Amino acid sequence: MDIFTPQTPMPTREEALAQREWYVVDASGKVLGRLASEIAKRLRGKHKPHFAPHLDLGDFIVVVNAKKIKLTGKKWDQKVYWRHSGYMGGLKLRTARQMLETKPEELVRLAVKRMLPKNRLGRKLLKKLKVYAGPEHPHQAQNPKPLEL
Repeated sequence: MDIFTPQTPMPTREEALAQREWYVVDASGKVLGRLASEIAKRLRGKHKPHFAPHLDLGDFIVVVNAKKIKLTGKKWDQKVYWRHSGYMGGLKLRTARQMLETKPEELVRLAVKRMLPKNRLGRKLLKKLKVYAGPEHPHQAQNPKPLEL
């Protein structure tokens, strides 16, 4: 055997696209951080035996009931989400409780986004996450399998 021959088979892009699945996750009663880490792992494809860090091998995840998510401790009032417009005095602060009342989908999406790589691959992976506040979602045609986390 030649010493320059690769020993580990690397999955191709076509093989990765053929093995993608759709899963639906019910977030009611789940702790946000624990749920987000499992979702990030599934989006990235780390649960598959042919994982490669530079490829998008993960599955599509549909999260329903994001409005019924839980946080532990005093995080509802102490966890602060902030953004800045770039202008003087342009800092916007919102607590987790305010985020849950206005945009519960954003609460879950941001938690998962911050657990993904901060590059082109991470932005591509985030597009495979679909989050909905209630129990209905428009992805019935993909036949998503229920995923217990």
